[in-house]
Amino acid sequence: MPHSSSDAPARSASPTSPRHVRYVFVYGTLRAGDDNDITRQTPAPEFIGPAQIQGTMYHLGAYPGLVLSGAAPVVGEVYAISPALEQVLDEIEMIYPVPTGEYFKRTLPVQVADKVLECIVYEINPDYTQGKPVLLGGDWVKERWLG
Repeated sequence: MPHSSSDAPARSASPTSPRHVRYVFVYGTLRAGDDNDITRQTPAPEFIGPAQIQGTMYHLGAYPGLVLSGAAPVVGEVYAISPALEQVLDEIEMIYPVPTGEYFKRTLPVQVADKVLECIVYEINPDYTQGKPVLLGGDWVKERWLG
């Protein structure tokens, strides 16, 4: 990020300030009310709205994994997040500080109401889905007990 030549004190940006806004699409345990509920993370995100993307969702036991190839709808939620929360999510998904290779961090356009937002999506490495059941409805909250 470029430094300002101004002598004015720096102001911290909110998660939705245009300079720092990032969006994330969550589809599994990060959904509101689930085990890793993003709304309980710090700093708090801003809920933007429900959304769906296309892919194939697998039941991996205590959590799901989404492979972006596939045409089934996958249900989720979109949130505006700060860089600090993005780092927390990277740690939950084991992308940071030492990547395990289980998840890949992707960015793709997601339709949310009347707008399209570039969203981070944590995609499972397909190697981890071998022999795992597919959640045909694409909704972890409704189908987690089926696996």
